[in-house]
Amino acid sequence: MSDAAGFDRASARRRLLERVVAETRETAHLTGCHELSERVLRAMEEVPRHRFVPAEQLDLAYIDRPLPIGRGQTISQPFIVALMTELLRPHPRATVLEIGTGSGYQTAVLARLAHRVYSVERIPELAEAATRRLADLGVGNVEILNADGGLGWAEKAPFDGIMVTAAAGEVPSALLEQLKPGGRLVIPVGQQHRSQDLRVIVKGEQGKVESRGVLSVVFVPLVRDRPLI
Repeated sequence: MSDAAGFDRASARRRLLERVVAETRETAHLTGCHELSERVLRAMEEVPRHRFVPAEQLDLAYIDRPLPIGRGQTISQPFIVALMTELLRPHPRATVLEIGTGSGYQTAVLARLAHRVYSVERIPELAEAATRRLADLGVGNVEILNADGGLGWAEKAPFDGIMVTAAAGEVPSALLEQLKPGGRLVIPVGQQHRSQDLRVIVKGEQGKVESRGVLSVVFVPLVRDRPLI
């Protein structure tokens, strides 16, 4: 990459972050999130989104919109990545479960904020590619499993936070069970090809669950091996 290309990419990344910050403020009356924390902003700035998009999409890597990555899947809009990360509130000692690795972009952002990230991806090709990509970038605190994400990852539970990056018709019970008391689950809930409800679910210390919707979103559906129970 030439110096000129590097300068242009750096400038595009700064403009993207400015747009993400502005959109966070514009939607604050819906989300309750008035600003992004310095930790989240730093992670968004440090993770090179162009390394997570297909070659033919490189010129769009720093535009605030989702992009196709193959197999009917997408890399999420940067604003949504930042918002969901902020809503999850991962702390430096946290163990986080991500459902829907995709290209690994959201995974890499979470990895900069949490102690350990476990990510489940149903599509083998995407799981393998994300594993290689994160290794190439030196991300060493992530483990990826090719499996049905709706079942969570019981062997690694419980989790301080769980993020689901695909829409479920309803909240999988396994994810609620694997969430620690005091933990948070961020998940889009709704039907395929329709507007969905991005929800933040908090599990109380006594196990009581409270849920609130924060924003209308559109995600690809959660790929399951079997229907929800």
